[in-house]
Amino acid sequence: MTGPEVRHNQDADWDAWPVAAYLAENYRELHHIDRGVITHHSGFYRRFPPGGLARTLELGAGPNLYPLMLAAAASRHIDALEPGAANREYLYRQLTGGPDASWQPFYQLCRALDPALPATLDEALGRVRVVRGDAEDLTDGGYDAASMNFVAESVTEDPTEFTTLCAAFTRAVRPGGHLVAAFMERMPSYRIGEGPYWPALPVDEAVLHEVFGPLTTDLRISRLAKDRTLPEYGDTGILLLTARRPP
Repeated sequence: MTGPEVRHNQDADWDAWPVAAYLAENYRELHHIDRGVITHHSGFYRRFPPGGLARTLELGAGPNLYPLMLAAAASRHIDALEPGAANREYLYRQLTGGPDASWQPFYQLCRALDPALPATLDEALGRVRVVRGDAEDLTDGGYDAASMNFVAESVTEDPTEFTTLCAAFTRAVRPGGHLVAAFMERMPSYRIGEGPYWPALPVDEAVLHEVFGPLTTDLRISRLAKDRTLPEYGDTGILLLTARRPP
């Protein structure tokens, strides 16, 4: 896709991301698809001993807390890198004032799958540091592991920029470091509530193999079927990825 009509990450006002509407549509209750992602990611973190990862990254954290919960089983320090002011404000409130009650069922599932997690959600989130920034601010090899959920494909309509974001995500971990990610499958540009359309790039498993294949080793991709209880964003399901940066 080329031409002036293609929107890029910088063209969207991420400071104005509709946090309340997004949470209401997606995360105020535990959906079947959340169980699938949490089960997959929990298996990833169970590879490591409790506290075995010194520092991990959540790239484009947004207001979704369950990737941060899961990381707390293995990571001693979790950086939630987020460019948007509204999302950072929400994350700060969750960390300082206590998480919304709606997140407790998510944490109960996370801890049932991985008893290495701290006893309480507050304790797990105590390992999180909210960091203002985006992929361009990442230091090469700064993390033992990195996680990215519904980000690279949901911020641009440009395949080249998507590839660049995925490469930055990969380089964020040290050589031999680990990656876990989730992508919306074939999702076009989308709306939250009655707000504006946000840029997105429809990707499928073949695209992920093309992008991550040259960058990683031990690449594994699986798929979750579309959850019809969620709003219609035009996607066809979720793609789940694990990989390593080559040593």
